[in-house]
Amino acid sequence: MEINRREWMMQTGALAAAGAAFGQPGQAEGWFDKPMRWVQLAFVEDDPGRYDPGFWLDYFKRIHADAICLSAGGCVAFYPTKVPLHYRSKFLGNGDAFGEMLAGCRKLGMVVTARVDPHAAHQDVFDAHPDWIAVEANGQPRKHWAMPGEWVTCALGPYNFEFMTEVIQEIMTLYKVDGIFANRWSGSGTCYCQHCQRNFKEFSGLEIPRTTAGPGAGGGRAAGSAPNDASRQFAAWQRKRLLELYTLWDGEIRKKNPSAVYFPNGFEQIKESVSVPILFADRQCRSEFQLPWQNGKYAKDSRAISGTKPIVGIFSVGYEAPYRWKDSSQNPNEVRLWAVDGIAQGFRPWVVKFNAKPLDKRWFKPVEDLYVWCWKNEKYLRNERPLARVGLVSTQQGRASSDYMSGFYHALVEGRIPFEIVQDSQLDAAHLQQFKVVALPNIANLSDAQCAQLKTFVEKGGGLVATHETSLNDERGQRRTDFGLAGLFGASFAGNVIERQQNAYLNLEDHTHPLLAGLDYAGRMIHGVKRVEIRTAPGLRAPLMTVPTYPDLPMEEVYVRDMKTDIPGVMIHSSGAGRVVYFPWDIDRTFWEIMCQEHGVVLANAIRWAANEEQPLRVEGPGVLDIALWKQQSSVTAHLVNLTNPMMMKGPIREVFPIGPQKVRVKLPEGAKARSVRFLVSEAKAQWKQNGGWIETTTPAVGLHEVVAIDL
Repeated sequence: MEINRREWMMQTGALAAAGAAFGQPGQAEGWFDKPMRWVQLAFVEDDPGRYDPGFWLDYFKRIHADAICLSAGGCVAFYPTKVPLHYRSKFLGNGDAFGEMLAGCRKLGMVVTARVDPHAAHQDVFDAHPDWIAVEANGQPRKHWAMPGEWVTCALGPYNFEFMTEVIQEIMTLYKVDGIFANRWSGSGTCYCQHCQRNFKEFSGLEIPRTTAGPGAGGGRAAGSAPNDASRQFAAWQRKRLLELYTLWDGEIRKKNPSAVYFPNGFEQIKESVSVPILFADRQCRSEFQLPWQNGKYAKDSRAISGTKPIVGIFSVGYEAPYRWKDSSQNPNEVRLWAVDGIAQGFRPWVVKFNAKPLDKRWFKPVEDLYVWCWKNEKYLRNERPLARVGLVSTQQGRASSDYMSGFYHALVEGRIPFEIVQDSQLDAAHLQQFKVVALPNIANLSDAQCAQLKTFVEKGGGLVATHETSLNDERGQRRTDFGLAGLFGASFAGNVIERQQNAYLNLEDHTHPLLAGLDYAGRMIHGVKRVEIRTAPGLRAPLMTVPTYPDLPMEEVYVRDMKTDIPGVMIHSSGAGRVVYFPWDIDRTFWEIMCQEHGVVLANAIRWAANEEQPLRVEGPGVLDIALWKQQSSVTAHLVNLTNPMMMKGPIREVFPIGPQKVRVKLPEGAKARSVRFLVSEAKAQWKQNGGWIETTTPAVGLHEVVAIDL
């Protein structure tokens, strides 16, 4: 049973509270929009009496930090709690580690939030209330996977609803902090305790479905099966309980401090039902070999959810891996690049450090340099809105779709095209009005209503670029007899999808077409791995024509049988007042897998052609850059993040390789005139000119980052 968002919020009283507290979407009332440089000091149990608070307060002052998150309670209390069973650090003595740091930070004028972590409990909690502990599918209480002496708590029962509520009430009463930040608040997998079983049975009449969820995972689906009625209802019940918990804690916090709120760390399951005034994005550093632009993508993903509300990007100085090296420190250049790419794409930085006793000090100087730079240039980082004219559509249609998204994303980065991310649920005119082009990286599942929205967008002059199976299914994933966007594509589904093409190619037939710009000497390029077979008008010729699979062994048989085919590799044409490009194959996914340069070039060219206007930011010069264009209250800024590095495609870097100079051309807002142009990183003197509504300048060599700031 799916829960109607408005109905449920009315039932819990959350709708009225959220409306009164948060205002309209896109607004940030109270203190929430003020902090620009966050820090988090996550205490470990032996910090009290062993760490130097003066050292940290001096550091916070030097880096101009204006907001902090301090560990307060939950699993371990770092203040003199009087809540029964609230475990106090055995190193705390008569002290108050949380309170002393809070007082020092307030003297510095910082916003202070308290961190709680309710996911684990000590033996005395288990002895007194075994029903508060999570239970595994086999009926056994769940021991903590990393700390065998402790127990995993049930997030949806009395431990959170009663005990942790009392803890939060105590923290707010004693310290009246500006907010409570809760980590691991929503559970650590499916729980089969007596409370969960009874409450779910009352909700649905069903038993909790069996799962194989591991540490920290979500639950609700039987292993190896499609979602059934029980798993769907269990997911709905989880959302209901989490929304109740969110509403309870937020309400108790506001009773003690009306300007404070509850900040859940991760609220995916209830994000459609709550409106937070500021968003915290917890993607602390690269995992495995993620590309350096990944943190910028997280910023864009977050903005697609929160709109123009402030978004804080949490970044760590250590490594992110299953091995949990929480006391580690990365190469300082990696720390800088991860943070800078997030800042360029709209994050406000939040550096987190576990353990208040510095064991590795390599990260202090690069973070200090970055934060001081952010402080000096704060007015140029208070972004009002991005000026990108390209929207890349994102979907939650499964992990397989992420390769299409990643390939298209990387093509736009290499193509130096500024762009934003749009959720596939936000294809209405209001959300698309800032864009001239939308890109659909294999967005296979689209409803009739979504298809109609895209058709209207194109009819009114918008551009559309789509790949592979886009619109071939309805919103439930059911295969249509034809594309939902067949009229825009100028092609129909021929009834078959080739899942693996072996040794297939594309002939480049019309080098005069802008789609093939930069490929003057290429006669053919590799095809993709997957291809939708289509029907088109007889005799249609396209800039790319398919050369179907032919033998790749024995070597004597490796030759083309049909030199000229009638299968278009792209559909490219005007439609109404707009332009449409459709690739019936997985050009984006194959680009991500193989990194064939021509695929990236063609995707970027498709966006430029479909836009039918010059991009508002043009950067010419050597190297690979992640770029962004922003409007502030009285300025425009263009960010150039240097990704050029031998390790670029693997994430880890050792040193920075400067590139440049770069010729930069920026379109100003309508009717604006520039007063000055400056380079915020190098601080070199800028030579510039205004040519109509455009600013033209040339940067010096770009190290890690450069920002072209145009005062209006």
